[in-house]
Amino acid sequence: MRNSVSEALLDSFQRNNTILLNLLRALPEGGLEARAMEGSPSVGEQFAHIQNTRLFWLQQVAPELAEGMPQRDRLAELLDESARAICDAVKHRLETGQPMEGGHAHYDHPVLFLQHMLWHEGYHVGQMKLALKQMGYVMPEALEEQAIWSLWRTEVW
Repeated sequence: MRNSVSEALLDSFQRNNTILLNLLRALPEGGLEARAMEGSPSVGEQFAHIQNTRLFWLQQVAPELAEGMPQRDRLAELLDESARAICDAVKHRLETGQPMEGGHAHYDHPVLFLQHMLWHEGYHVGQMKLALKQMGYVMPEALEEQAIWSLWRTEVW
């Protein structure tokens, strides 16, 4: 059991990031180019969009933690770095009572910022899985269980 609600929330975001990385690593040949339909963003573009969105909002609400995180082609490493920075920002704001605001953003509570990131990324994971289905790839059930769903619970048998 987590010591606090804030630890559990931050852990949930890290688990979400692990799911993104697992999906990235499980892509079949050509998977980054897959699109749900003509004109839709590709799977690769959606991964890049998630990374860019993380950095955009992080720069708005905690610019000191967004520094030194340039965009590069190392997508998995960048997603890990930005997930840690987001967790650091939320943890710091929770500990200090500082608001999550700045630039164009204002969140009534740091948890709402974290939930915004989670909801946004879940939406794009669904879009990516749809695009992969369009190209004929369906993640095998055992792999999907291991890469996505098992990260949310502890199995006790």
